[in-house]
Amino acid sequence: MSEENKNNEEYEASNIQVLEGLEAVRKRPAMYIGDIGMKGLHHLVYEVVDNSIDEALAGHCSHIDCFINENNSITVTDNGRGIPTGMHEKEGRSALEVVMTVLHAGGKFDKGSYKVSGGLHGVGVSCVNALSSDLRVEVHRAGKMFEQEYKIGVPQYDVREIGTTDITGTKVTFSPDKTIFEETVYHFDVLATRLRELAFLNKGINLSITDKRRKDDDGEFVKEEFYSEGGLKEFVSFLDATRDSILSDVIYIDGEKDGVPVEVAMVYNTSYTENVHSYVNNINTHEVVRIFLALEEGLQEP
Repeated sequence: MSEENKNNEEYEASNIQVLEGLEAVRKRPAMYIGDIGMKGLHHLVYEVVDNSIDEALAGHCSHIDCFINENNSITVTDNGRGIPTGMHEKEGRSALEVVMTVLHAGGKFDKGSYKVSGGLHGVGVSCVNALSSDLRVEVHRAGKMFEQEYKIGVPQYDVREIGTTDITGTKVTFSPDKTIFEETVYHFDVLATRLRELAFLNKGINLSITDKRRKDDDGEFVKEEFYSEGGLKEFVSFLDATRDSILSDVIYIDGEKDGVPVEVAMVYNTSYTENVHSYVNNINTHEVVRIFLALEEGLQEP
């Protein structure tokens, strides 16, 4: 029997796997977060922060705070509306549990909830949950506080009310699963760089990161805060700060076509190297830039 026929015979109906719930994420995590190294580890934080950014873009959130806790877990809080906790009619359970445990579930699929959103297309926070050994979410909404805890994405109890509150928002605390990731130690500078970037891309929003593992000379936890009033113009000035600018001000274009808003900011300096950054819904589309520059270089060749 040929090797090809042998392989065909071995490929039967029993070889077709159907993974339920978040099993697929744990089976092939790199398909969802890129890799299981440092990049994927930090991407978990970005996904939770992106949910808060969506609230900010919708006009319901002004502060987003990130904490690296003493045990290297992560906490992200915001003052948005809070994830809905009511009963989801189709799923027959709390909407909060649906958001945290079902792939492709979230407000970004409802056109009336978010006009612009980033992240992993509705699988973000549920992926974080699946790849965390422990996760706790606390919601402040409609004068009440709710919570639910999970282990590797599995709810430990139904969403429950735990008190009253006079604020709104969501608080997510999670620990990356050591059986999944090659390393589980978060780097303050990596997270700070992304939050700074988000502050420039979303002017008027306050973001901060606090490292509870380290203290400064005054005995306070190491912390950085980010806020931009000028947005993209300030971002370009920040990126070009170490170069000699030819122009006295940043060239800035802000417009909309066919319902799609576009912002462009640029400046000329004395160097000979282009520095191009492209973003769509806060996501760095570096591959698009790479293709664009390659095409531009090809057109310039004789």
